[in-house]
Amino acid sequence: MALAALSPLAVVAALLVGALWPATRAMPVAWATAAIVGFVAWNMPVEWVLAASISGVLTAIEILWIVFGALALLYTLMRAGAVDRINAGFVAISEDRRVQVVLVGFFLATFLEGVAGFGTPAAVVAPLLLALGFPPLAAVVAALVGHAIATTFGAVGVPVRPGVEEPLGALESLSSAEAIDVTLQAAGAAALYQVAVGVFMPLVAVGMIVHFFGDPEERSLSAILEVVPLCLFAGIAFVVPFALTALFVGPELPSIVGAMVGAAVVVAVLRAGYLHPDEEWTFRTREHWPDHWIGSIEPGSNGTSSSSDATDGLSDDAPAASMSLARAWTPYVLLVVLLIATRDFTPIGVALTELSALAPAWDAILGTDIGGEVRWAYVPGTWLALSALAAIPLFGMDRGQVESAWREAGQKLVSPAVALVFVIAMVGIMTESGAAPNAPSGDSMMIVLADATASVVGDVYPAVATVVGVLGTFITGSITVSNLTFSQLQYDVAVQLGLPTHHILAAQMVGAAIGNVLAIHNVIAALATVGLVGQEGRVVRLNLFPVLYYVVAMGALVSVVTLL
Repeated sequence: MALAALSPLAVVAALLVGALWPATRAMPVAWATAAIVGFVAWNMPVEWVLAASISGVLTAIEILWIVFGALALLYTLMRAGAVDRINAGFVAISEDRRVQVVLVGFFLATFLEGVAGFGTPAAVVAPLLLALGFPPLAAVVAALVGHAIATTFGAVGVPVRPGVEEPLGALESLSSAEAIDVTLQAAGAAALYQVAVGVFMPLVAVGMIVHFFGDPEERSLSAILEVVPLCLFAGIAFVVPFALTALFVGPELPSIVGAMVGAAVVVAVLRAGYLHPDEEWTFRTREHWPDHWIGSIEPGSNGTSSSSDATDGLSDDAPAASMSLARAWTPYVLLVVLLIATRDFTPIGVALTELSALAPAWDAILGTDIGGEVRWAYVPGTWLALSALAAIPLFGMDRGQVESAWREAGQKLVSPAVALVFVIAMVGIMTESGAAPNAPSGDSMMIVLADATASVVGDVYPAVATVVGVLGTFITGSITVSNLTFSQLQYDVAVQLGLPTHHILAAQMVGAAIGNVLAIHNVIAALATVGLVGQEGRVVRLNLFPVLYYVVAMGALVSVVTLL
């Protein structure tokens, strides 16, 4: 059964990462494999296979709405010249690409993760880096790796509450109060582990960009060593308020506070003339870039204006130089306000998720126990689109500019839509397989995989508990779903092996967070925003490096701590 459950993932690995097939080709094959395994090995009736797939499609619609909103906002600001002005603001702090990775790829991305989640950071930050002049592939890698640490607590703590708290609350051995207590202990432990491991993530992100996207004939460590002080300072500036907030306030605000405090401190230090590298580092000229670095959208020339060969007319003749930086940022500031005001901890957020008209649901799909919904008013796509609409009168845009921007956004959705529908439909089959009427064990494919992992590794489980979290997010594309799926299993295994439960749960949470850089639909969504759909395998290959770092470091730390 474990081998059968593994087969859809093996197909993904072989075709997407091994053969470098685009996701539009690989994921339909993976979905078909999951459907056959579900039908044959898990006795899923055809209607259950189809219902699970349909539920996945509904989730895909939410994600595509986010991507469309991010693209609509980006292209609207590009047509207005606001992106040119924003880029000029970043360049005013530093034209060094390594510093820009820290400021935009790390701090801006972690802040957006804290307030929004749902794949918003990569969907917003990747195109901003692209407009700064980053190669599209480098922009996606920096955006995905840069925000990974913040996904531990995600959008206002959702991966923890309800992600961990709900499955623990379903255990007969724990009261509701005990489940909350264990959850908060695990959240605190996860934050402390991130202090030890996540503090190096700015350096990891910068190192990957310098090594993989620098001059292949000059791959020395000097370009990385020069910014080690800045990267470590940035990491500390983030993780200290991040951990303190998690320990003394709760899991809802660590990413927001860490990003805001850290960014303010780092920008102040840079403006004061400290920690800035002596020599400016940048990418090679455009003609030296490999074809697979670039998609259908050309990057900006130097971050202050789009180059003359930038296709699609991404920057019209709006006078960016005369626009104030505050005005250029206004749509994104509005976006942040809207996102915070509509999250679950506000009355508006509660209404958006509970009112049926704002979150239409399909219960008992095809007569099964499977349901799904499209929370169109809650997910960030709605607020991204509204921010784009608000930008039209703000910048005095004409009808032609607006139509061009939104048409371009719609056209960019075609390729990722195919891949997303199949990858999340596959996830639906794997997660619902255990609920089918005649399922042999009552456990889903993912639970069987996790059980097999625990039984194989036995006493060294603390060293691989992080891997379960990584696997969950890689499969489902969601840290919250990974935690919902595997937290109860991680707790049970810890109890059986006599291990401290909150440390094993913390390993689950941290593993789920770093697994986000491999989540196929996140990769697809980020690539779509820079016009590079089809390079999913390359991104996954590159992002295996930070995942390997986390798996090894966390395995060692959790093993030592649980032995004390």
